[in-house]
Amino acid sequence: MAVPTASKQTEPLADFLHILRQRKAIILVIASLVLVTTVIITAVLPRYYLATARVRVEKPEGEVKLFEAQSRSIYDPYFLQDQFRIMQSPKILYPVIENLGLNERIATILKSESTLPNDLVYAYLVGKMLRLETPRNSSLIEIRVFAREATLAAEVANEIARVYSEDRIDFATSSQREGLAQLRQELTTQERNVAAQRDTVERLRNDLNLAGVDLSARYSDMEIETLRQMQNSLIALRVDAIGRKTRWDRFQSILPDDRINLVNSELIQDANIQNLLQAYFVADQNISRLRSRLGDAHPDLVAAVGNVVKIREQLDGQLRGYEQALEIAYKEADARVAELERQLEEAKVSQILSARDRLRPFEDAVQRLDEETRLAATLRMTLRQREIDFQVPKRTMEILNAAETPRRPAKPNWTINLGFALMFGCVLGVGVAMLIEYLDTSFRSVTDVETRLKLPVLGVIPFARAGPSTDPAAAEPFRVLHANLNLTGGSGNRPLVLAVLSAGPGEGKSTTLHQLALVTAAAGERVLLIDGDLRRPTQHALAARPRFPGLSDVLTGKVTAAAAIQKGLAPGLDFMPSGGVSGFTLGMLHAGRLREIITELRGSYDKVLIDSPPIIGVSDAAVLATCVDGLVLLIQHRRNPQAMVLRAQHIIESLKTPLLGVVLNQVPQGSGEDYDYYTGNYAYYREDDRKAAPRAAAPVKEEGAERIRLG
Repeated sequence: MAVPTASKQTEPLADFLHILRQRKAIILVIASLVLVTTVIITAVLPRYYLATARVRVEKPEGEVKLFEAQSRSIYDPYFLQDQFRIMQSPKILYPVIENLGLNERIATILKSESTLPNDLVYAYLVGKMLRLETPRNSSLIEIRVFAREATLAAEVANEIARVYSEDRIDFATSSQREGLAQLRQELTTQERNVAAQRDTVERLRNDLNLAGVDLSARYSDMEIETLRQMQNSLIALRVDAIGRKTRWDRFQSILPDDRINLVNSELIQDANIQNLLQAYFVADQNISRLRSRLGDAHPDLVAAVGNVVKIREQLDGQLRGYEQALEIAYKEADARVAELERQLEEAKVSQILSARDRLRPFEDAVQRLDEETRLAATLRMTLRQREIDFQVPKRTMEILNAAETPRRPAKPNWTINLGFALMFGCVLGVGVAMLIEYLDTSFRSVTDVETRLKLPVLGVIPFARAGPSTDPAAAEPFRVLHANLNLTGGSGNRPLVLAVLSAGPGEGKSTTLHQLALVTAAAGERVLLIDGDLRRPTQHALAARPRFPGLSDVLTGKVTAAAAIQKGLAPGLDFMPSGGVSGFTLGMLHAGRLREIITELRGSYDKVLIDSPPIIGVSDAAVLATCVDGLVLLIQHRRNPQAMVLRAQHIIESLKTPLLGVVLNQVPQGSGEDYDYYTGNYAYYREDDRKAAPRAAAPVKEEGAERIRLG
């Protein structure tokens, strides 16, 4: 049982390959048309040149922090996606447009009469020219620019890299510049405080007449030491409050819509916000992927958009909360400074009320001057350190290689276009072949004919090209047909009158009947070939004989049947042409006379073969069919639909004349398994006939030549 199953499973593949073999001409024509069309289109398409500049981008080192070490960033794919958007933003491309004068140059390329505005040039640059790519797991970005001018492509790529590099450096140092400005402002304020406090000390010195008092003297009692510690703590708290106020002011200066771009920088180091941003980018990518293949009203796309909106609301809420946290932290630090100042003032008041009340104001002023001086020195040293850090070159971006002027166009790509055209043409050709096969309702095999028509197949005539054939075995299919007709049509020596007809014109009926007559005569029978197709006769042309007198002349009484017969068409074969009466139609009035003619001829011939017009659309065939002993239906391979052949069969059956069988004509080699049985056997015996042909050449030379000439 396993063998039949495997056979059934391979049948679809065998059928498919068989269809490809049969329709290979269509497939080749369609593939050739697609390929030629692609060649023509590719030849006329405008040429685009590709220039590529490669840059390496790193995350910025972070914001300026007064008393904290800075850390370097690591590879972040979401950061690179942000850089893609930045490179394609008007912030970068508008300067490129202005620097290169792209308004006029692109207007010239597009053959515009006026200079294009920046927005149209920007749209053309992003949509047609600029492509950004990055290798997997890499910080490299390839700036790919397509242009119709080779020099323009290289200039645009290099200018984008340059402008973007300046923007990256400016972004990397913007926070440091703001921090330095804040430090300079605080230092200036502190120096004014030191100068004011020094004036206060001098005023108290003069008021208390303390000239000669050592201002550096310190008291060792517990209260003085406590005041000193509180003062040092106050200085530290003030510095911390300044740092917190700087971060809060910096965050407030950034627009809410731009804060999302700082989540990956060191200004915001909240892990929850980082995770929420990654979820937002993933959801945004999911929307882009769904929108490319789904409609806007698709539930999945609607759900994805809702998810992005929800995540963005959560992210905005987190950023607002982060801003409030910065404000609260600053206010807490400021409150601690105020509280410590209050406590320090209370301690000073207590100290002033001591035994040294007179010197206490002066000492406090001196101590305050010392504090202000130390704070000013700390700010000055911090400012100097940050200025040195600011002067160090920033390497947040590196141009690895500049774009070079391309030598040959990158688009259109002949290799890709022709390869795709060849593949598409083959697929289209196979599809058309399968569609034609699906729509083809003609008979495809001997089995189909015998199953649908319930008639035996008397012969299968292989496909033969026009022109003479030197093959002596070319008549083998007609010998098979002759033998089957003898076995089917009658027995003994009873004469047999046969008519060969077809459903429609042009199926090779006349040629097949002519060859059958030659083979029948060569077999030793006396044969009369009558051209019964009075409207479009063919047999006189195949026999190279005159058309008249003939059958129409006999039916009209102009000549006798004996006078219309042309003797010696071949040994044992006579011929009655159609006749010379123009516009003659074989009607029921002529049926009786036709029967008399056929009865008269029966005694002189073993077989009378009549060429009939098509049964569908011509009334002559129906009249002719009622006057013969038997009919043979000829079907040309894959010419007419099955419904047409079935209709012809029904018409023949209604005439009550026996339909002996079917002849399949013009069957190509390899048309199917059952066809191959016939054509394969013909080829096999043809080899034997070729070997025997030289020995039999002399006796049958004249007959073979005549057969070739007539065939």
